Amino acid sequence: MNLFTGTYDVIVIGGGHAGSEAASSAAKLGAKTLLITMSLQNIAQMSCNPAMGGIAKGQIVREIDALGGLSAIVTDKTAIQFKMLNKSKGPAMWSPRAQSDRMRFAEEWRIQLEGIDNLDLFQDSVNGLIFDVNRVVGVKTLLGLKILARTVIVTAGTFLNGKIHIGDKQFGGGRAGEGSSTGITEDLVKLGFTSGRMKTGTPPRVDSRSLDFSKMIEQTGDDNPTKFSYSTITKSLTEQRSCYMTYTSNEVHDLLREGFEKSPMFNGRIQGVGPRYCPSIEDKIDRFSSKDRHQLFIEPEGWNTTEIYVNGFSTSLPHDVQYRALRKVPGFEQVKFLRFGYAIEYDYFPPTQLKHNLETKLVEGLFFAGQINGTTGYEEAAAQGLMAGINATLKVQGRESFILKRDEAYIGVLIDDLITKGTEEPYRMFTSRAEYRTLLRQDNADLRLTPKGYDLGLASKERMDRVVEKQTKTDLFIGFLKNTSIKPEDVNPILKERKSALVTQSMKMFKIASRPQLNFNDVKMFPGVEQFIRQNNIDNEIVEQTEIHVKYSGYIEKEKNSADKIQRLENIKIPANFEYRKIQSISYEAREKLSQIQPTSISQASRISGVSPSDISVLLVYMGR
Repeated sequence: MNLFTGTYDVIVIGGGHAGSEAASSAAKLGAKTLLITMSLQNIAQMSCNPAMGGIAKGQIVREIDALGGLSAIVTDKTAIQFKMLNKSKGPAMWSPRAQSDRMRFAEEWRIQLEGIDNLDLFQDSVNGLIFDVNRVVGVKTLLGLKILARTVIVTAGTFLNGKIHIGDKQFGGGRAGEGSSTGITEDLVKLGFTSGRMKTGTPPRVDSRSLDFSKMIEQTGDDNPTKFSYSTITKSLTEQRSCYMTYTSNEVHDLLREGFEKSPMFNGRIQGVGPRYCPSIEDKIDRFSSKDRHQLFIEPEGWNTTEIYVNGFSTSLPHDVQYRALRKVPGFEQVKFLRFGYAIEYDYFPPTQLKHNLETKLVEGLFFAGQINGTTGYEEAAAQGLMAGINATLKVQGRESFILKRDEAYIGVLIDDLITKGTEEPYRMFTSRAEYRTLLRQDNADLRLTPKGYDLGLASKERMDRVVEKQTKTDLFIGFLKNTSIKPEDVNPILKERKSALVTQSMKMFKIASRPQLNFNDVKMFPGVEQFIRQNNIDNEIVEQTEIHVKYSGYIEKEKNSADKIQRLENIKIPANFEYRKIQSISYEAREKLSQIQPTSISQASRISGVSPSDISVLLVYMGR
């Protein structure tokens, strides 16, 4: 396609995690796609910590992978350490996390994108959008180009009018060493969009050769690491790099306090709201003044670099204060800085201005994804990018939007929270945000979502075949345990050792296996179980799936029933442009919120802050229910 004369199906603005997933999903679904980024060398750059996953975030990466996205594959190919977090808790809380080689991560994303048909890459800065009344039809660039498109996805990250702060110094930029993007916010505000300001921060990067790791606590990866992607094209790590942990002290805190008067966070120069759950070191000292120390996690940036990320020391204090304070941390006495920490302030657009497919309500064909919607984190951005890329393509192809429900995926929870509740601070996903987290485990993301990805055309047949095999063998194993009895003399020695109540008559294996005192290493000792596993080629993944089902079947069934009840309300649709302000019998706040957000169903309306159960009852009456 000629860049200057053709019309693209999808133009993606920004090459971060959201933009990369958006461009790849759109192109793989058959859309003629253009990804415009300010720097081709920095595609999918890890601007903050060199890691993917974590609590709830790991579930999102697995979901992206199950649908056919690329984040998990890129992570596996560039990982230097893998950990499954929360293994001491129930499986709904297990969360995979991987440290990545930062340089290789960006390189691998570039390689993946360049291998996709229908996808063009172009380096330039978009400084305006082209509209035809209430529809977007293209973009304008800094070079003076006008490029036409049927849909446009804005994934500008922290670059929209970005401003970097270090002490009393401030300058324009979307990331250290890179300029900010201007023009897009101004165009959108003229059309009636509401914008706001948010902020985030990053810690110093230091030279590992200047650190004394003997004074720190080593943090190794899992002994038997798994991986993120369900695909067979990636492998688990056979070698890993360690991270380390150390602590601040009262002396460190006192030195940091000396710079508070020059901190842009405390003297009012930063107007944006920062992330509640990833505060700067100065914010932690101020808010938790009774604590005499805070953890710092020392994370290597790759296999072959000396650069270290000082996780937990995010700051915008003056550079000399950063230097003096960090040198008082155990192991950092001779530290050499590669980069100082800084805060960055940027524009975002409250996400209640979007539909559930991430298309804006005001402008047809215009989609937002990532930090422009008020989120924080690579994983949240990538998930939105994937969904925006899918839905922009489906719109061009005249197909129905693809929307995940809250009981289907963390991605569904993320987007529904943003659209229904909005956010006034950087939104981060937690397992506690998902009311159906027993259903939305990291281990079953492929079972939940690969069939949907396959139907869309994103997930391959090879993936779908593996999911069918996994489900079939899991059902087979569960059926064997439900239908096979075990005698008291065969099981009581195991029960006695595990301090579980003995049995006096034969019982089904399933019932015995569900006891909390037993694990599946014990179950494998039941007569015939090991033979059944060998004969049916049941691997460890199937054993884990079966164990989770056996142990948590009651909780899983309860959540399914709860989700089914909510789904009945989801099926009660509210007509477009419903005039809530005419219903005087609902509260004023509810009328305002409902008119602003325009929910598409009674279920969505019930989740809006300020809409009470009595308001919903009135709405049901008006809907003829």
